[in-house]
Amino acid sequence: MALVAGSYERFIWGFSLKTLTNPSATATSASPSETLTLAPLFSYSAHTGPVRCVAAAPRAGLAASGGADDSARLYDLPSAADLGPLLDPSAAVSALAFYSRGPVPRNLLAACDDGALLLYDADGFALLATLRAFPRHEAVEGLAVHPSGRVALAVGRAGALAMLNLVRGRRSFACRLERPASAVAYAEDRDGGDRFVMAAEEKVSVHDSVDARIIHQMDCGKRVLAMAPAKNGVLYTGGEDRCVTAWDLSSGKDMGHSDNWEWKAYSISRG
Repeated sequence: MALVAGSYERFIWGFSLKTLTNPSATATSASPSETLTLAPLFSYSAHTGPVRCVAAAPRAGLAASGGADDSARLYDLPSAADLGPLLDPSAAVSALAFYSRGPVPRNLLAACDDGALLLYDADGFALLATLRAFPRHEAVEGLAVHPSGRVALAVGRAGALAMLNLVRGRRSFACRLERPASAVAYAEDRDGGDRFVMAAEEKVSVHDSVDARIIHQMDCGKRVLAMAPAKNGVLYTGGEDRCVTAWDLSSGKDMGHSDNWEWKAYSISRG
């Protein structure tokens, strides 16, 4: 597992996340104790402006970062090498997403502050198409690609939601939300139901991917800054409450917080 992080100070860092087992704990418990550790992979002064977003395809050993300098950069994780920039964006890159089929990434999507969405072929990173997600005055705030690779969702800073048909290369649907969303992601619940989730301020809503109806709405207490779907119908959120919370997408219930570190390490390592 790889962890990639960017900062306002233009730096990007890569880490490998490993599970360590402590055999000595078996004397007092039925199973060995497990902890997580981060091993540094690389550190680069990557952009000439703040890093706005990052994305990773760790099974293929690839990562990308987008910056306020109107560029996206690529990284090789096994060799810790900076592969160079993609200079096609015409505005700050605000969201990135890889689409992979199995371990092989097929496409990289880069969304910009001018409402454009750039679609790249992951083999050589040639620009395939430029789609218009929103009008030029509305920046893309969040981006998600459906597991089929056929459609993507984008949320705008001014409060819009757009669905983009990646096969036909055009926007197929757009609407206004009650409150602007800051993040969007596709996920599966425990029973394999196809869902997408959106974060807006302190609320996270779970929607059916077919008709967009709301199935659950979770109150995180304070503003949600990041979220990540995991296996077995779990969604992790982190925000201004200074903790990571796990949610059950099937029931919408809180499964635990990061202050219970042993529980969190168990879920991540086996999730």
